[in-house]
Amino acid sequence: MAHFPYYRPRRMRTNEAMRSLVRENELQVTDLMYPIFVVAGENIKEEISSLPGTYHFSVDRVLEVVQEAWDLGIKGIILFGLPSYKDDFGSSAWDENEPVQTAVRLIKDKFPELVVATDVCLCQYTEHGHCGQLTEDGEVLNDATLSLLEKVAVSHAQAGADIVAPSDMMDGRVLAIRHALDQHYFENVAIMAYSAKYASAYYGPFRAAVSSAPKQGDRKSYQMDPANSLEALRETELDIQEGADIIMVKPALAYLDIVAQMKAQFNRPVAVYNVSGEYAMIKAAAKMGLVDEEKITLETLLSMKRAGAKIIITYHALDVARWLQNK
Repeated sequence: MAHFPYYRPRRMRTNEAMRSLVRENELQVTDLMYPIFVVAGENIKEEISSLPGTYHFSVDRVLEVVQEAWDLGIKGIILFGLPSYKDDFGSSAWDENEPVQTAVRLIKDKFPELVVATDVCLCQYTEHGHCGQLTEDGEVLNDATLSLLEKVAVSHAQAGADIVAPSDMMDGRVLAIRHALDQHYFENVAIMAYSAKYASAYYGPFRAAVSSAPKQGDRKSYQMDPANSLEALRETELDIQEGADIIMVKPALAYLDIVAQMKAQFNRPVAVYNVSGEYAMIKAAAKMGLVDEEKITLETLLSMKRAGAKIIITYHALDVARWLQNK
């Protein structure tokens, strides 16, 4: 009987050129969407203490950072606003003279090919800091909030937004916004739904940046339990049925299993939000000399791409674009 030598599978040991030929995933500048914070006032560019390297811009200076992003090859931004006034209903969120609407008009006039998305929510526009209208007992009124979100989305579309991104997590908000947009002849404005938005501890630096922390209670009644994954799939399926064009997971890093499941199950582009806490931890560790900021950031964002994300919303976008240009 013939004997054949034992074959032991071997790990491929190659140089960088070979590695690049067989690489399964690659992070690209066109994967990135850059969040920009616009505020009321003039001649403002102030670093956000909770998000080092990120700034508040007044509308008259926002084109500076948009030009920088465009020159680096970034094709999409998402705007968050800090209003000039707040009330119990968040009416500044749909005021055409407030920072987001004014900035969208200015940006689209100068950069018509840039994809401009806008955050549709009420938390930073309300006195109480919640994402919807409240009862006297402090409970969020889901259905009453929908009509307010419709106003916000339509005002953004009227200003020129390409994508509206409802982050409030009210039930039925995608359907309500889709109907409102269509009724105002904005059929081509896309909806990027925060389909799986978890009640997360990773949001702290963002809430400080936009002064949106709730004055009482928390958001667990309308944001998802971090323990749940099947719920994320159910919520995403509902958003798609209601008209979502892009589906999102937020936060990103601790929920890559959800990203992978959504990518496998749904025929929609998947976005992730590399949120403020994830960003701030890398910045803090790099400042202390504990990690190589470039290497760990690129590895982190690559993990999101590998899990299935097509769009990565990240405060690292400008730095990542520069690093990728130099590779």
